[in-house]
Amino acid sequence: MAICVLDLYKEHMPIPPDAVRAYLDDLPEDRREAIEAIREVINRNLPKGYEEGMQYGMPAWFVPHSVFPDGYHCDPTQPVPFVSIASQKKHIGLYFFCIYLDEDLRGWFESEWRKTGKRWDAGKSCVRVKTLEDIPLPLVGKLIKKLPVKKFLASYLPTRPTPKKKTVTKKATKKSSTKKATKKATKKATKKASTKK
Repeated sequence: MAICVLDLYKEHMPIPPDAVRAYLDDLPEDRREAIEAIREVINRNLPKGYEEGMQYGMPAWFVPHSVFPDGYHCDPTQPVPFVSIASQKKHIGLYFFCIYLDEDLRGWFESEWRKTGKRWDAGKSCVRVKTLEDIPLPLVGKLIKKLPVKKFLASYLPTRPTPKKKTVTKKATKKSSTKKATKKATKKATKKASTKK
């Protein structure tokens, strides 16, 4: 089944990296500190090949088009999402797109999170936390480190929908051959007329 983050994030934004700073500067101090701490852990453990920027209105890390030119299947103009963080009205959302592609990885991550004694509050699209203290930062770093781009793409590619083949109906084939025959007859008639002159 194809997973579409566009269904999860309604806001669509361009991805200039400097916009991350602007996003952080707009946050209340406690949220900014929390998101900066998460961001620092992600950047410290991020394997080569990913890029940071804004995606769907959130600070995000993704596989750039320079690495995967096809882009994200829901919107090929966007790079493939990897991880995002958002300051929501009542919580901080940690969008680990990478774990939604891999049941085993998600199971491991949830189990390890629960072992820390911190509350696991996860929906279909994200893990929700209230404060920085609710996040096991070393575990987040461990998750990020586990997924080099090649490994992540290997789990992403099978989720992409297969492109639909264009089926040519008998009607379309008949139309096409009629068109060709008309064109051929017109050409023949034009040639005949010019020869008579």
